Amino acid sequence: MSRFPRVLGLLNLASVLVSVLAQDATPTTLSPPAQPSFTGTIGTFEIIGNSLVSAQQLFLGTLDTVFILDKVENNKVQIDGHPAWASQWSLGANTQRAMNAVTNTFCAGGTVLGNGTWLNVGGNQAVTFGGDPFGDDPSSGPYDDPDGGKSTLVPCDDGSCDWVVETPMTTRRWYPTIGGCNNGGFVNDAGQDNPTYEFFPSRGAPVTSPFLSDALPINLYPLTWLLPSGKIFMQANRATTLLNPFTHKESPLDDMPSAVRAYPASAGSIMLPLTPANNWTATLLFCGGQDNDDWSTDWDIASMAASTSCVRITPDISKSYTKDDSMLEGRSMASLISLPDGRVLCLSGAKLGTAGYGNESWAIGQSYADSPALAPAIYDPSAPAGSRWNRDGLNASTVPRMYHSTATLLPDGSVLVSGSNPNSDYNVGPKVTYPTEYRTERFYPSYYNERRPEPMGLLSMLSYGGESFDVQLSSEDLGGDAHNAENATVVVIRTGFSTHVMNMGQRYVQLDSTYTAYGENNTATLHVSQVPPNPAILAPGPALIFVVVNGVPSVGLQVMIGSGVIGNQAVLPIGDLPASTFVDASSSNTPGSSSAQQAGASSGAPRIRIGGWLGVFGLGLALSARTLLAAAA
Repeated sequence: MSRFPRVLGLLNLASVLVSVLAQDATPTTLSPPAQPSFTGTIGTFEIIGNSLVSAQQLFLGTLDTVFILDKVENNKVQIDGHPAWASQWSLGANTQRAMNAVTNTFCAGGTVLGNGTWLNVGGNQAVTFGGDPFGDDPSSGPYDDPDGGKSTLVPCDDGSCDWVVETPMTTRRWYPTIGGCNNGGFVNDAGQDNPTYEFFPSRGAPVTSPFLSDALPINLYPLTWLLPSGKIFMQANRATTLLNPFTHKESPLDDMPSAVRAYPASAGSIMLPLTPANNWTATLLFCGGQDNDDWSTDWDIASMAASTSCVRITPDISKSYTKDDSMLEGRSMASLISLPDGRVLCLSGAKLGTAGYGNESWAIGQSYADSPALAPAIYDPSAPAGSRWNRDGLNASTVPRMYHSTATLLPDGSVLVSGSNPNSDYNVGPKVTYPTEYRTERFYPSYYNERRPEPMGLLSMLSYGGESFDVQLSSEDLGGDAHNAENATVVVIRTGFSTHVMNMGQRYVQLDSTYTAYGENNTATLHVSQVPPNPAILAPGPALIFVVVNGVPSVGLQVMIGSGVIGNQAVLPIGDLPASTFVDASSSNTPGSSSAQQAGASSGAPRIRIGGWLGVFGLGLALSARTLLAAAA
């Protein structure tokens, strides 16, 4: 049994601010999910409209609402006397409204907190037209855009919510997960580097990270994840380390092979599904980027072929990367999105060049990338090596998704894709190769038009450990065959905060489960465990829950992980599940009847069984916006 030392210090990692959305700690039973409201052509992109602002940042805030943030620029939509830089998109009605984001969130980071509040932190200084720095008094400029710092949003469906400016951070951070810089640029430099992280509530001055200092100039938006061990994985330039956020010790891992993955090489990266079969052990996948070490801009970056390589690492177990199947083509700026069936959708990006823009003679307009990668691909982590990538039945998009494009999974299992603006400001017209992009698409995966399960008994809140719960599946849910209960799973997905081809906080966790299936009426009961009793596996806050039968997911419902209140999270013992059982048509429909066929436990893999000694021992520590985002990414 893994002890996970110090895991409780991270139990409130996604809970940084004073609670503004306290929740009832008693879970209720959710209404069964319905069928999707839309139909789509499988494997295709459908343009569903134009966003009001270009989607540099995007996240799913409620089941019906996507929120979009843009950098300060001259969008045509106005609010409060200035161009809008934020908007809300209601999915069901397909309507939008402008929102008043009053700071410059250009190249900020974000995540969701343990009470459902979304945090946006960092960003750029005040600018004038063309993205040029303005000065110390933004109110006298054309945009009145205060320096990016820290702001929050409590999502709503009724149009009553807006961004609220919070107390600024102690230091400027542009391109942060952790670290950042003062004023930005294509890559970082020692004169403006901010290789630190800090805590909130404060534990004193920001802490310097030797890893970030040594990774110059490629240490902006370092690729970071909270691991089940409670340590923080960090990757920048060619280097990798594990950070202990309590002792501040950095433990180097092997260097990244084959390519640079962090911004501006901007490879696709994702944590693969955490499941009972792998004992909720984190494996990280990196695909694409650039095999390059010259990060000056005095040569033709936009003609440089992107890498096809993929590598993976299981950092709580091994220091070393292993080679994975290569991509079907080289890509920089590829978005990797977890689908409810456990596969990963790869879309967007470019075959040549990197993230970034500028006025160099070799730039494509202002873009540092060219040759958009329009065709999506699917990565299947459960497939044998050599056959994990395919694009069978998939069709290309017609919209280039270059620098500053975004994507997120939606509750109905489709994927929303928006943004792209490799320009210093609003820039459109027939002569602009890669203009400011507002066209927004839905992508429809292979399962989309299938009849979806409509499970009964899903809970509105899940705890860390505690009593299991039962979910009912009808004959229709099981396709008329009770044996399909063998292929039913319950998964929780946090869709994350999408920006710069990272979905900060994206997480896929399969809950442990067994079943009792009834052959007489072809129904079944799933016996489902709570979230594993380790908040570092899935930090507190809202997420989507799906029931997947034979690879077809239900429509996702919103569930709160943890108490829904910012504060220490109770960690409870988790009990054993009953063995899976099939009751044939001649039996008495009782799981304990003599003719019941015992199908065995759901998996032979060792389980995390962490007792109540973890309890409510939380240290109350919540990392600052910087380290929070490191965990969330």
